[in-house]
Amino acid sequence: MTQRIMMIGYGAMGREVHRLLPEGLSLGWLVLPEADIQRARAELPDTIIISRIEQCDDTPSLVVECAGHPGLAAHGEAVLNRGWTLAVMSIGALSDSGLYERLRQAAVDGGGKMQILSGAVAGMDGLASAREGGLTAVTYEARKAPKSWKGSPAEALIDLDSVTEATAFFEGSAGEAARQFPANANVAATIALCGLGMDATRVRLMVDPNTQCNTHRIHAVGEFGEFHVEMHGNPLASNPKTSMLAALSVVRACRQLLDPVVL
Repeated sequence: MTQRIMMIGYGAMGREVHRLLPEGLSLGWLVLPEADIQRARAELPDTIIISRIEQCDDTPSLVVECAGHPGLAAHGEAVLNRGWTLAVMSIGALSDSGLYERLRQAAVDGGGKMQILSGAVAGMDGLASAREGGLTAVTYEARKAPKSWKGSPAEALIDLDSVTEATAFFEGSAGEAARQFPANANVAATIALCGLGMDATRVRLMVDPNTQCNTHRIHAVGEFGEFHVEMHGNPLASNPKTSMLAALSVVRACRQLLDPVVL
């Protein structure tokens, strides 16, 4: 029997996740702004398109959020209040402590569960495990091509068109990075939630005109020892601000609905 998921948002990531949905799963519901519904119904005639969670009169097997920070803020509480599981992609939105607490309380009150996806980075299981024994320091560096920073506050901090070598334009906490660069710094928030928190996790953001991939470097130190993680990820062809691996992490969360063994 095919299980049905609900998706919030249908941009580049949502479309990629839909394309890669495993056999046995279907997109049952799609939550979009009212202005986008008519076009989406023409594109997806077999999917129920709604603008509010309350309009769903059934129970999806999983709700996946691919809508960005505003989408999570608008719909997250309604999902969790119904006792559903919400797989969160826009982790940077949780740098807003008020929103985080509202979502957490909604999960407590409604019996739902908020699932933080690993997104564009690896090693989060190890980082969260290390936290149990005491972490001393966690640092994260993101290095991306100029086009990946276009349309972000980076344009006010550095001339993206004339930079000739790898250059740092931001250094601060994970919370500051996630709030200032919401389309690019979800990884910083993910690392913070798995490790030392938004204030204690240190972040450096860099532009590198000599790369076409997104490089993530994590360094963690604690009672467990020390580890380094370095990743070189490709962005989605349809959106250079979105990591291909981030979309695949949503697909993995969907596949876990079907697999009897969960890794």
